[in-house]
Order: sequence, then structure tokens, then C-alpha cells
Amino acid sequence: MRYPEDELIDILKKGGVDFICSLPCEKFKNLLELIYRNFPHAPLTREEEGVGICAGAALSGKRPAIFVQSSGIGNMINALLSLTGFYRLPLAIFVSHRGIYKEKIPAQIPMGKSLPKILKGAGVGYTNVSRKGDLRLIEKKLKAVYQKEKIHAFLLSPAVWEKSEFKMQDARCRIQDAKTVIHHGSYIMNRVSSSEPMHYTAPPRFTRYDILDIIAPYINSKVVICNLGFPAKELFYIKHQPSNFYMLGSMGMALPIGLGVALTSKKDVVVIDGDGSLLMNPGSLATTAYFSPKNLTIFAIDNGSYSSTGDQPTLTGSCVDLELVAKGFGIKNTFKVATEKELINVMKKAGKGLRFIHSLAIPGNKDLPNILLNNLENKKQVQEFLSKK
Repeated sequence: MRYPEDELIDILKKGGVDFICSLPCEKFKNLLELIYRNFPHAPLTREEEGVGICAGAALSGKRPAIFVQSSGIGNMINALLSLTGFYRLPLAIFVSHRGIYKEKIPAQIPMGKSLPKILKGAGVGYTNVSRKGDLRLIEKKLKAVYQKEKIHAFLLSPAVWEKSEFKMQDARCRIQDAKTVIHHGSYIMNRVSSSEPMHYTAPPRFTRYDILDIIAPYINSKVVICNLGFPAKELFYIKHQPSNFYMLGSMGMALPIGLGVALTSKKDVVVIDGDGSLLMNPGSLATTAYFSPKNLTIFAIDNGSYSSTGDQPTLTGSCVDLELVAKGFGIKNTFKVATEKELINVMKKAGKGLRFIHSLAIPGNKDLPNILLNNLENKKQVQEFLSKK
């Protein structure tokens, strides 16, 4: 007798899936255990974050998939449309479809019942997988996801797993000791002490445009994932290169995209992020710390304002220190910089390893025209750069 969990794993492998993100659901917990053992896998803090990580993996040529509960689709819609769909990046979404079959949690019912209409309204194709025999419907649709660079959701009813007697025989991956977490796969991250002293620096003196101009020579030939709005326009006019990915939507996704690229490529990756963006999706710092990729630098330009929407203040101007936040999430190598000398020194710093650079800035935008490059041309340039050895 073949278990439905084994059958779906075989379908994923046959479809060429080679990178998976997930948030847990009790209804397919055994399936997730198999996924941990069979695929490069990223555990998430939020579903939207997974959309960004999968987008980065797709830029690197991977075939990503994401496993979530139906309630999580509500956290993903904007990123699915303004990032994955907008740049025509493939993504297979496997949804534990709650609220429609023997549901014991009333709060799951509204989203579960509305989910097909929500997906249809968003223009996202979906396939109902209502019983074990329907798993065969996935194979053909999954192939088209990657061939046609589409988003497609597979709505997995709890009935698919209801009569399965599949049980994991060995213990799941656990923390082995107080210092090391071993992830299913090849990623290892050393936990850090929170007792290290903070870095202090002079008050901010440059705008974001000035800072980008100073660091431009040090991001040459690196993959640069740039935050949306004025940051992207400023980088384009200061230093356009084929390896720059300019975000045009999906605020809060710069770091997840960069993490996805860093985990699936050997290229050096620099994420140019902002305070408003990081505050919108801070859990991505935890996921980044967990993997701690050696080829990733997070360059957070903090001017205490939402610059692209009228310079409304962010909370970094009153009560939040982004360097402390990064440390609290487990990122060991953090730096706070403001002067030209500090900026140059930190960008020239030799050695490999995850770094978080907290660059203090004063508010202000450079008055520039829109980027002279459309979204699909930008995607193609970055993919071609990443495909080169």
C-alpha cells in the first residue's frame, strides 16, 4: 500500500521541485517531516516571507514550492501579485485547505470557504485535491508551473491524509546542543551570545543617495537586491549593473528575496534595505540568522522615515534600534555606521560571513525619473548573471 505522503513526495521529485519553504499545519505534519528529509527546505516565520525567499530561489534557477495553511494565503496575496506574478516567477503553492472538511476550529472556516473565490479574484489558478486519488491531478499542473512561469495553488483537503497510516519511524531533527542548530540539509548556523557590546557611531550626516554613492564601488559585480521606491531609482542612476534586482512592489520583501538568492547561489549578495521595510517583516531576520549564509550582507539604510510616501516617521526615530533587533534575532556580525570612513571601512572589510550593516542616514530623496528598465528585462538580466559560473 502506498501512503499519500510518499505519493506526493514522488510527484514533487518528478516535477523537478528542488527548493521548499513551509509553515506547519497539523493536518499534513507527517508530509512535512518527509519534505524536511527529501528537499532543501526553509522554515518560515510568516507566509509572505516565503514568497520572497522562493522568488530569490527562482531567480537562481530553482523550482520552488511553498507549503502553508489556507489562512496563510491572506498573508501572501500582495507579494504573490506584485512580486511573483509581476516578475513572472514560478511558484507552486500547496495549501492545507482548512475549514471545509471536519473542521474543529471555527476560526478556520471563513478563510477556508472563501479561499477559491479569493484565488480566482486574484487571478491565481488552483486545483482542488479532495481525496487521495486526486493527487494524480497535481503532476500535469506542476509541470506547467515551471514551464510557463506561473503561480498555481493546490488545495489539499484533510481528507487526503485522513486514512493514511504513515508514521515517521525516527525522531525529527532537534537541537543537538546549546550552541548549534543543524537544519535538514546542508545549512549550519552557530547561535550567538547576546552579551556582546553594541557599536556606537556619530550622528547621521548623509542622505540615502549620498550613502549609495559612497558604497557603490564596493557592490560591483555583486548581486544587489534593492528596496522599492526611491532607493531603487537612486541605485539605478548611481550604479546600474546587470546583477541589480530593483524591487517595484512588495514592500518588506527585499531581505527574503536576497536570502533566497544567497541560499541557492554561490554569488555574493547584498540586500539594500530600509527601516520601514525591515519593520514590516522583521521575522525575516530570524530566518536569515537561522541559515546564516556566508555570502549575504544586509545593508540597512535607516533614515527614520517612509521616504517614498512623504517622509512619515518610522519607529526607528523614536524607540527601535535596528542593530539591536538584528542581534536579538541572532545575527552575530553587526555594524552601526554613519561617517564616510565608517561606510568605506565596513564595505572593505575582508572575510566571509553574514553581516548586518546599520547605516544611519538623514531623510531626503534625490529627484530622479523612473527606472529605464522594465520588470521582465530586469529579471532576465539578473537571471543571466546568476547563471554564469
